[in-house]
Amino acid sequence: MAAAAPDEVEYGEVFTRRWVVETILDLIGYTATKDLTQMKLVEPSIGSGAFFVPVLERLLESARVHGTELPALADCLYGLDLQHEHVATCRKKSADMLQAAGASPTEARALSAGWLRHGDFLLDEVPTDVDFVIGNPPYIRTEDLDDETEAAYRKTWRTMRGRADIYVGFYERSLSMLASGGKLGFICADRWMRNAYGKHLRGLVTSRYAVESVWQMHDVDAFEAEVSAYPAITVLANSEQGSSTFIDTTAAFGVASASEALAFVQGTAEEASGQGWEGARLPSWFETDDFWPAGSPHTIKLLEHLQENFPTLEADGTTKISIGVATGADRAYIISPDAGIDVEQDRLTPIVMADDIRTGRLTTPSKMLLNPWDDEGRLVDLVDYPKFADALASHPNVKKRFVARKNPNTWHRTIDKVYPGLAEQPKLLLQDMKAQITPVLEPGGYYPHHNLYYIVSSSWDMEVLGGLLLSRIAEAFVSAYGVKMRGGTLRFQAQYLRKIAVPRPEAIPDDIASRLRDAFRAGDRTAATRAAEEAYGLPAGSI
Repeated sequence: MAAAAPDEVEYGEVFTRRWVVETILDLIGYTATKDLTQMKLVEPSIGSGAFFVPVLERLLESARVHGTELPALADCLYGLDLQHEHVATCRKKSADMLQAAGASPTEARALSAGWLRHGDFLLDEVPTDVDFVIGNPPYIRTEDLDDETEAAYRKTWRTMRGRADIYVGFYERSLSMLASGGKLGFICADRWMRNAYGKHLRGLVTSRYAVESVWQMHDVDAFEAEVSAYPAITVLANSEQGSSTFIDTTAAFGVASASEALAFVQGTAEEASGQGWEGARLPSWFETDDFWPAGSPHTIKLLEHLQENFPTLEADGTTKISIGVATGADRAYIISPDAGIDVEQDRLTPIVMADDIRTGRLTTPSKMLLNPWDDEGRLVDLVDYPKFADALASHPNVKKRFVARKNPNTWHRTIDKVYPGLAEQPKLLLQDMKAQITPVLEPGGYYPHHNLYYIVSSSWDMEVLGGLLLSRIAEAFVSAYGVKMRGGTLRFQAQYLRKIAVPRPEAIPDDIASRLRDAFRAGDRTAATRAAEEAYGLPAGSI
């Protein structure tokens, strides 16, 4: 594909291929068989007419079918653009199309001038109570705007937070314009669904609107120029949330594939696939402003079902997911018992490191933590522990840490507090980065290092829970919500582990619990998955 031109980069423009536009118009129901002359459509950023021309073709055909005079179409369309030349280009195209449909030159110019305006969609006055908003919003980071414009956008549109692209504001304003039952159809980067700056927009959508269809099109040749964004077609509606469809595509997805996928969306099948695509119908959408998952349609549908019917790991109030202790100076705080360092014995806490579980089994840990916290969770007084103080002071970097410079009187503290009693508790440990989810049981006696995430619970048999977490069902949650590194490595961080939905421990029959326990002890991922499917009440082979 061609690279984007300089003007396209400056204004965040990426022009959409015709077949993609036609697909979006079909998805939102802007079809000539309807009386479009009684409806209003807005395009926030018209560009050179990639959307507007097909829209006008459909409107003119609908007017012909329904016997509507062309002057009566004055209120049917509204389009804006920041660039005068785009407005002029689209006015010329629309005037030519109107004259070809029978309008006089004067009528054609008047209609085109009324429909198409120069302006800033995020700041200027626009219609309200419209039936459709469609388009491909510009891709511009707010930090690339001049200060005055950025401030005005952020003041006006509350969803534009953090390092947001301005398309977030386009979503918010477009949704606010919709009449009851009105629909929005955008092709746009899908980052807002899965990152921090999209949180407020996700919250707005799930609280007041419906997600009707999402088509993930990361590898599809959807634009006239090559772009680095990860696009998706998104159809939202000003209505109650009902069922939703999710389509995932590959580079093989094209015109014929789009027709197949559209037929699936408009049909009743639960799942379907075709050349370069697969789709699933969900009974609802994810009711949260937290990250929305990514993955195959089958997986998305499965996760939606599980989240709708089962609590998350920490929901019982007795299960906790966290990360081990960060010291800020491991060379000082973490020692080998045979290193010959003389410190008071009650300042030594056995610590488990990532290397101790790298094989998927616990190797007897051999390191000790120089622990500045007592059994009550208070920092010890160095006057009482001169050997401990000398051992830390022998490492100049300890006092150079930010946490030490911030409060010199407590320079000996670790960045994180060492919590009393945690070392003694049985816990499941997970490495931060690994190709597959691999929980490891530490039966008690060791404090976890900060390269490890841990789970403790007073309600679970930790081996039964370990069996659930070893399953591909648990891994699907982390894969869908988490960051995937190069080579397929997953990040098993607390924020992603907290998304995992699980059956209540008391609801798992004894025989299934026993199979989960055995699978965990054997490290048998397949057996764990089959037992987990039964625990969740899923058919065998669901994942």
